[in-house]
Amino acid sequence: MLFDTHVHLNDAAFNEDLEEVIKRAMENDVSKMAVVGFNRPTIERALELAEKYDFIYLILGWHPTDAIDFTDADLDYLRELTKHPKMVALGEMGLDYHWDTSPKEVQFEVFRKQIRLAREVKLPIVIHNREATEDIIQILKEEKAEEVGGIMHCFGETVEVMEACLAMNFYISFGGTVTFKNATLPKIAAEAIPIDRILIETDAPYLAPHPNRGKRNEPAYVKLVAEKIAELKEMKYEEIARATMNNAEKLFCIN
Repeated sequence: MLFDTHVHLNDAAFNEDLEEVIKRAMENDVSKMAVVGFNRPTIERALELAEKYDFIYLILGWHPTDAIDFTDADLDYLRELTKHPKMVALGEMGLDYHWDTSPKEVQFEVFRKQIRLAREVKLPIVIHNREATEDIIQILKEEKAEEVGGIMHCFGETVEVMEACLAMNFYISFGGTVTFKNATLPKIAAEAIPIDRILIETDAPYLAPHPNRGKRNEPAYVKLVAEKIAELKEMKYEEIARATMNNAEKLFCIN
């Protein structure tokens, strides 16, 4: 069975057909999902889903594009949420230099505060990185993120960057981009990564894998990611499914 370790089922894109989306996921070997909330509205919806479905776990934090709105009250809110029995990681957090919505200095501060909170409560972190690799690595090192480790979400960097992340106790998660014909770096990284440090995700409703690229993504498509990684690593699909499930359960402390 498969664990979609990063999905936004709390997105409005799923308001009309959520039950059908979940049913298709189950029919495609998905037995567990981690729903990501990254600001107040998406966190509240994620909490509702986790209460309703026993197979949904929570990754809650503050997205860098929303860093400008982050307050001390929000930090206290996140600290309280870490007590939730289904919260398995803090995030997604990090840096985003693509969308010009929050100044870099503000993103740095919010990122650092969340890493410190994660170390305080001993939860892994989930990293959003868009065009900010060097600064992310530096901040992770400075804030001793290796103490909690976590996930490099939707990885698309070089093997050298991957090795730096592995050295800091991070798992590497691959999504739909690993199936894109013109996406070389994720493929090379997927081939090189040790089997005990790999995870899979959809980031649905975004980044649907080939042959559904450009359409709404959904958790069922994580099977396409697993199949592609199996092809790249010259392994059986079942081996990738088993390894990625075991890795996710280990990181998230799920029995």
